[in-house]
Amino acid sequence: MDQVFAPWRIEWVERDDPDVDVECVFCDLPAREDDRENRVVARNDHAYVLLNNYPYNPGHAMVIPFDHTGDYRDLDETTLLGHARLKQRTFDALEAALGPDAFNAGLNLGGGAAGGSIDDHLHTHVVPRWEGDTNFMPVVSDTQVIVEAIADTYERLHEAFAGQDGAVVADEDTAVAFD
Repeated sequence: MDQVFAPWRIEWVERDDPDVDVECVFCDLPAREDDRENRVVARNDHAYVLLNNYPYNPGHAMVIPFDHTGDYRDLDETTLLGHARLKQRTFDALEAALGPDAFNAGLNLGGGAAGGSIDDHLHTHVVPRWEGDTNFMPVVSDTQVIVEAIADTYERLHEAFAGQDGAVVADEDTAVAFD
């Protein structure tokens, strides 16, 4: 794959706390101190929203239950409802912040055959889509173009989540919380 210059990525590459020694990154990230640095943009008692570090499109987020399981059937009713409600809020925030034409949402379940790189902690991908957002670059040159820095997307989504009913905002560096 060809490379496109993305200087904002150096912050991620040179971060002090790489995930190399972490047993489960999806269990570890929401427990860390700096939500903004770790791309945790919203949370409730059962799940949290994380911006994807390698987005398919701007705003590509994941809604991740706190429960560590790779099997969707392991989630109890309260966790399922909390996860589903946070997905709804994620659609609303993405719509307010980015104005996409549509969404793709889905889970990669069952391991490598499903295409996911993390298969022991389920997560729902929410990908904003725009008419014509698939361009010639991935088809012709195996190159993906990202049109917005993740830090800028975080800022826009944080503001959109903060504007929702029931949002609790501690500060701009902490994920927006919901009951």
